[in-house]
Amino acid sequence: MALLSLMGTLPHVSAPRKVAALLALVAATAACGGGSPNIVAGHSPSQGSPQASSTPSSLPSSAASPTQGPQPVNGAFAVLVSSQAATSYSVSVIGVDGKVVASAQAGTPSQVSCANAAAALVPLPVSTSSSRVYFMDAQGVVRFLGPGGDTGRATTVPAGTASRRSMFAVSPDDQRIAVIVDDFTAAGASTRLYVEDLTAGGNHVDLFSETGAFTLWPIGWHGSNNLVVAKVASCTQGGGAFCCGPLELHVIDPATATRRFTLGNSSSCVIAGSPSPAGVVCENTSNFTSATVLNWTAGTVRTLALNGPSLAYVSPSGGMVAMVDNTGTSFTVGAASINGLFACTWIDDTHVLSGGDSQHQPRVAEITAGAMVPVAAQGDCGGRIPGGL
Repeated sequence: MALLSLMGTLPHVSAPRKVAALLALVAATAACGGGSPNIVAGHSPSQGSPQASSTPSSLPSSAASPTQGPQPVNGAFAVLVSSQAATSYSVSVIGVDGKVVASAQAGTPSQVSCANAAAALVPLPVSTSSSRVYFMDAQGVVRFLGPGGDTGRATTVPAGTASRRSMFAVSPDDQRIAVIVDDFTAAGASTRLYVEDLTAGGNHVDLFSETGAFTLWPIGWHGSNNLVVAKVASCTQGGGAFCCGPLELHVIDPATATRRFTLGNSSSCVIAGSPSPAGVVCENTSNFTSATVLNWTAGTVRTLALNGPSLAYVSPSGGMVAMVDNTGTSFTVGAASINGLFACTWIDDTHVLSGGDSQHQPRVAEITAGAMVPVAAQGDCGGRIPGGL
């Protein structure tokens, strides 16, 4: 499980015992990817020649059945995704009042490894748009679920195996899908990125491919014309600080793969939590006592003082940062510290959600007064609706 988690895309860590263990790992060692900031950064979607094509490649095109348009969404919601260790998993949409407003189940994608030599690193099989959460089953079918309970089949991606995993991010307007297909080996992963229409797989463009010790995850879309991907280690053996989550975020052109901005730095300021429409936080890896809030053009918004290794999440409007350590969640200004609550996402600008399991019930907290309500679902944070960055 990763210490540093991103909205809708990563293995989120919420239960108190997991947070304590992972923060201890951060304090114990330097970032596992920190010594080679350009191994992937220099070869991931950048100013190099994109591998673009207007015709489908060997990757399967989507074969989706017709679906109804997204229903209007009033308010904000969070998503909980249950354990990936069982044969099936659940996706639950949570309101600011802690109530489960919609839920669905799917067969869990195959567990993957790096030729049984190491653990393959993959995010949760979900993505959120402005109106829905999308989730993938074991056969590579991507379905959707809306806060109003509307559900259906959206598209397909290459099905997973013991050495392959597809990862995806749907655009906020539900029109396009970015898919990364990783084939894992003992040496790392072969990475392929393509973008196509969500419905029927039209306008398919193959954007990028690479093989090595680092790979990419599709994190989300900033508007409809900026795709956000993360630099991540392909495999891990035994963990370590920052071993298992995004090191940097790359904002790229979804038509050409040209990189526009780099947020964070894998050798000095590693991504520290879920991004939001306002930006993301990166944490200084030399001493874990400071962090930087970055906007989507990689500009510095502000710096933060930390008491040690922490997870950090920018609120949707950017007015506040939630910082999570072994004691609970604190905020930059205007809110109470909440001991024992380990937030993993913002729902809106005044509510956060913590994930959990049968021993640590997920809860929604109102940050001004610190009031909390229990959630009748389990799992890790899988994003928020609306889900655009």
